[in-house]
Amino acid sequence: MGTRTGKEMIAVPPGQVVLSDRRTRRSWTVDVAACQLAAFPVTQGLYGEITGLRPAAAHGDRLPVEGVSWWDAVRFCNALSEREGFTPAYRLDDGDSDGDGETVEWDTSADGYRLPTEAEWEHACRAGTGGPRYGPLDEIAWYRDNAGERAHEVGGKRPNSWGFHDMLGNVWDWCWDLYDPEVYGTYRVLRGGGWFDEHWSCRASARRRSHPTFQVDDVGFRLARSSVRR
Repeated sequence: MGTRTGKEMIAVPPGQVVLSDRRTRRSWTVDVAACQLAAFPVTQGLYGEITGLRPAAAHGDRLPVEGVSWWDAVRFCNALSEREGFTPAYRLDDGDSDGDGETVEWDTSADGYRLPTEAEWEHACRAGTGGPRYGPLDEIAWYRDNAGERAHEVGGKRPNSWGFHDMLGNVWDWCWDLYDPEVYGTYRVLRGGGWFDEHWSCRASARRRSHPTFQVDDVGFRLARSSVRR
């Protein structure tokens, strides 16, 4: 994994995860199928190679791409899938240029790149552990106390036991899921905490939400792929 582009995939075994929400004080159990998840967040180098764009506030090929919306991440997944000969995971019906009015459908039979579900994300983050973190926070994450108010190159902190880096800290990861459509409409789930966050936001169970057009300098994404049977 010397290149660390954000395209290096790790097989995630099937399992079960209990998701929880502190706002509503509810929890629910989700069965997770086997899938693949990227060892690192998507880097600026890979994002620029595929899109020709460099949206990040700070620049460096091995820094995580940030300043990308959920819609940007979905379009990137399709573009990378098409370049590599996979079936795109998303069917897009274009709306306004800012994403308003646009709709998306996930083709679960496709073998292309996509965003992880939040259950897949938390299952991979925990890697069989039961606590809030898979190790001491300073060893595994860039967050407010040690990041120097900036993002850092991916893979600079210790991975979890399954080989995933930066699951906590550095940049938040967009996930596929709607957060709570009855209350927040089209808002999507963010996971993992970022370089600007206090320690309590960098936990395996922490959930955040934002509008799918939202862009900020501590939010990026990582790739997933389904284990599609042929």
